[in-house]
Amino acid sequence: MKIALSQVNPAFWFLSPALTLIAVFFFLPVAASLLLSFTDFDIYALGDRERLRFVALDNYLRLLRDPLFWNALKNTLYFVLVGGPLSVAVSLGAALLVNHRLVRFKGLFRSLLFLPVVTTLVAIAVVWRYLYHPRYGFPNYVLGLLGVGPIDWLGDPDWAMPAIILMATWKNFGFNMIIFIAGLQSIPARLYEAAVIDGANTWHQFRHITLPMLGPTFVFVTVITMIGYFQLFAEPYVMTRGGPANSTLSVALLMFQEGFRWWNLGYAAAIAFTLFLIVLAGTLLQLKLRRKEV
Repeated sequence: MKIALSQVNPAFWFLSPALTLIAVFFFLPVAASLLLSFTDFDIYALGDRERLRFVALDNYLRLLRDPLFWNALKNTLYFVLVGGPLSVAVSLGAALLVNHRLVRFKGLFRSLLFLPVVTTLVAIAVVWRYLYHPRYGFPNYVLGLLGVGPIDWLGDPDWAMPAIILMATWKNFGFNMIIFIAGLQSIPARLYEAAVIDGANTWHQFRHITLPMLGPTFVFVTVITMIGYFQLFAEPYVMTRGGPANSTLSVALLMFQEGFRWWNLGYAAAIAFTLFLIVLAGTLLQLKLRRKEV
C-alpha cells in the first residue's frame, strides 16, 4: 500500500537534508573504505584500475603478522592506559578547584584552563618541543637545579612517549574539566549539608557523595577520552614523526604512513577498521562495567 506524501511526518522533510548529507559524506565513504580494505588498492591501481584486485581477508591477515602494527598497538595502548586516566584525574582535580565556593573569578580561571583545548596543536607542539630541548628546556633546567643530568625527552625511546602523554594531558584536560564542572553543579547542595550535620569530613563527602553522583559523568568522560586517545596521531606526527625507533608510532600514524606515504590504501583501510573494532570493544566493555556497578 503506497503512502501519500501528505501522510509523511513533517519532521522527515526537515531532517532529510541533514540525513542526506550524513549519508553522502559519512556512510558512503565508510562503506567505500570497508570495501577498499578487501582489495590491494595502491598507487598502481590509481593509474590502472585493472591492477585492482580483490584479496578478501589478506590485508587483515597481513596485519596480524606485521610486527610494526603490534608495536604501534602497544604504543597506543600505553598512551591510552596511562594518558587517559591521568587526563581524567587532572580534569576532575581542576574542576573541583575551580568549582570550590571559596574561589573567586571562577569564569576567568575556567577560560584560562580551557585555552589549551582551542589552541592550535602545531603552535603547542612548537612551544613544547622547545620546553623539551635537551639543553635549554625548562624541565632539564629544573632537573639541573636538583643535580640531575639532562634528559633527551623526545630523542630517548624511554622518555618520548611519557613526554607526549604529558603534553596531551595539558592540552586536553580543559574539555573534560568543563564537563565535570557541569556534573558537580548538578549535585544537590542539601546532600553536603546533611553530610556535614552527620559529621562527615571533606574526604568522606568526596568519596560518598561526589564520586557516586558523578558516575554518569565519569562514564561519558572516560569513553570520550578513550576514543580520542586511541586516535593518537597529531602529537607524534608533529613532534617525533613516530620516532625515535618507532617508540611513539601509533596505530593512526601507521595508518597514515601506509596510506599516504607508501600508498597502500587497501592495507591502510584494514588498519582503520581494526582500530575501529578495538575502540568499539573498549567502549562496550566500559559500558558493561558501568551497568554492573549500577
